Amino acid sequence: MASAALVMLMTPGLAFFYGGMVRVKSVLNMLMMNFICLAIVSVLWVLYGFGESFSSDAFGGLIGNFHNAGFADTWGKLAGYAVAATDSSPAVAWPGNDAIPVLAFAMFQLMFAIITPALISGAIADRVKFWGWSLFVVLWVTIVYFPVAHWVFSFDGFMGADSAGGWIASKLKALDFAGGTAVHINAGAAGLALAIVLGKRKGWPKDTGRPHNVPFVLLGAALLWFGWYGFNAGSALTAGDLAGVAFTNTTVATAAAVLGWLLVEQIRFGKPTTLGAASGAVAGLVAITPACGFVTPLGSIAIGVIAGAVCALAVGLKYKLGFDDSLDVVGVHLVGGIIGTLLIGFFGTTKVNSAGADGLFYGGGFAQLGKQAVAAFTVLAFSFVITLIIGFVLKKAGAFRVSEEDEVSGIDEAQHAESAYDFGGSLLGGHGPGTPVSLAPKNVTLEGSKA
Repeated sequence: MASAALVMLMTPGLAFFYGGMVRVKSVLNMLMMNFICLAIVSVLWVLYGFGESFSSDAFGGLIGNFHNAGFADTWGKLAGYAVAATDSSPAVAWPGNDAIPVLAFAMFQLMFAIITPALISGAIADRVKFWGWSLFVVLWVTIVYFPVAHWVFSFDGFMGADSAGGWIASKLKALDFAGGTAVHINAGAAGLALAIVLGKRKGWPKDTGRPHNVPFVLLGAALLWFGWYGFNAGSALTAGDLAGVAFTNTTVATAAAVLGWLLVEQIRFGKPTTLGAASGAVAGLVAITPACGFVTPLGSIAIGVIAGAVCALAVGLKYKLGFDDSLDVVGVHLVGGIIGTLLIGFFGTTKVNSAGADGLFYGGGFAQLGKQAVAAFTVLAFSFVITLIIGFVLKKAGAFRVSEEDEVSGIDEAQHAESAYDFGGSLLGGHGPGTPVSLAPKNVTLEGSKA
C-alpha cells in the first residue's frame, strides 16, 4: 500500500513535468488531462478493469475472465505463489510465504493503470478537447491497457492455485519487472498514433512556444523519480533483497541517464540544460523499469547511459519524420521502453534473480533477447494500431481536436474557462478588479506578460 501511494504520486508529478513544458495558455488543460485519469481509471478498475486484467485467463492468455469484476471475491483473499520442494526445503502450498491481500495488490496495480494513459497526453498537448480526451481514456484503457496488463503482469498461479495468466508472462516468458512493455512501450506507441491522427499544431515546427515554467518540469521529474521507487521496488511485492536490488538499480540507472543526456547536449549544442537533465532522468527511469529486478547495478549504469544518450538523440526524430509529438513521449517512453526491454537480453543475470534469465553477456545466448523483442514489438504494434483506430473515430466524430481559433487564443480558457496565472490584480501591488488605474503602481512590467 505504501508503494501504491508512491506510484499514485507519479501522476501529479507527471502533470507538473508535462505542465511546465507547455505554453502558459494550455498548462491547465495539460494538468487536467493527467488528473482526470485518476478519476476515470479508478472507477473503471473497480467496475471491470481489475477483472479484465488479473482474473484467471479467459482464452489464449489474452484477457482475464472478469471473475473479479466489481472487485468480487477480493476482500479477505490472498494472492501469491506455491513453492516447490527442494533438497533443502519442503514445499509450501499456495499462496506461499509472501502472500499479500488481493485488495492491496489491486490498488498497487491500479496506479499503473492510471499513469499509463496519462503518459500519452504529452504527445498531443495544446490541441485536445478535454471531454474528448476523457472519452479516449475510457476506450483506450478498456481495449488496450487492461488486456496488455493481463499479457504482461498476470502470472499463472498468482490469483489462485489453478489461475492462468497472460501469454507474455506465462507462455513467452519475456521479462518485464515493472512495466517497460505494458506501460512505456504501450503509452509511447499510443502517443505516436494520436500525434499522427490529430496532426500538427498550428505553426509546428517553427512556432510551438517554449516551456513556460522549467522549475515545474524539474519539480515534476523529482516527484516522478521519488514515486518511481514504489513503481519499481514495489513490484517485488515484498520488502526484501529483490526490492533492494530494484531500488538500487532505479537510482543508479537514472543518475547515469542524466549524465548520458547532458553529455549529448554538451557535444551537440555546447551547453547542458535543466530541461535536458529532467528529461534524462525520466528516460533512465523508463529504461530501467523492465530491467530493475534482473540486472546488476553495473548493468543498470550501462542501461542508464545508453538510454540517456539514445533518447536525447531520438527526440529529434519527430522533425525528420514529420509527426508533432509535443512533449517527446515517443522519444522518451517508446524508445526508452524498447531500450530497457531489449537490454535485459544482454545484461540479465540469474545471479540477481533466479526467476529471471541469463542474457548474452552472462552466457545465455540470444534466446532471451528474442523473447524480449517479441514482447516489445507485439505490444508496440497492438497499441499503435488500436489507438490509431480509436483516435480516428473520435476525430471523425468531431470529439477530439479543438478548433484552430481555440488553439491560438488559449485552450485553457476555451476548455476550462480559467487561466493558470493572473497577471493583473494582486500581482500588481494587491489591487484587484475595479481599482482605479491611477492607484496602480507605476512602471511595473511583468516578464512574459505580452505572451
